[in-house]
Amino acid sequence: MPETDVADDESSLAALVGGVVRALREQSGLSMRELAKRAGISQPFLSQIERGVSAPSMVTTYRLAGALGVAPGDLLPAPESERVRVVRADEGTLIPVADRPDAAIGRALHLRPNSPLEVIEYRVEPGQHIGEWFESTGVSGLYVVSGELAVEIVGAGRFRLGARDFISFPATMRDRWQLVDDKPAHVLLVIARPA
Repeated sequence: MPETDVADDESSLAALVGGVVRALREQSGLSMRELAKRAGISQPFLSQIERGVSAPSMVTTYRLAGALGVAPGDLLPAPESERVRVVRADEGTLIPVADRPDAAIGRALHLRPNSPLEVIEYRVEPGQHIGEWFESTGVSGLYVVSGELAVEIVGAGRFRLGARDFISFPATMRDRWQLVDDKPAHVLLVIARPA
């Protein structure tokens, strides 16, 4: 796909997400200032998200969803109704881990409104930021396809995972990741919530 098409798709997605965030905020009776405070982001940044100027990172999406009392997938525009969906290697919605230029980029394979399942793929390179503390609802599962990853979970410890290792834990337990020996890693994050 040409780069201009990708850029157009991303700006279109940002505008759609911004519209959903604004509609949910207004339905909740929250001011922009109050939602920004609850989500731990600045009001100007929230304004940029709502206007479609900036797309929220994965961390910001989860913070906004928590502040609005919805699932993260509910902040994405509703897809055409499909019972079977194939996501090819060059498809999926790209979502940065954090709101900073060196953040690793995840590829959402399954992140849909009203779905109890989320699947995000990460190909993390040395120097990319992945160390944000993260928490959600439901159960988190992390599968290392290749490379090594250190996963720190508050109250449980630090776990070193290698290729084909899997870890699962309650998503309410705060966790963060770190590359091992500054080598790349390919990881699948799965979050399941009660239907």
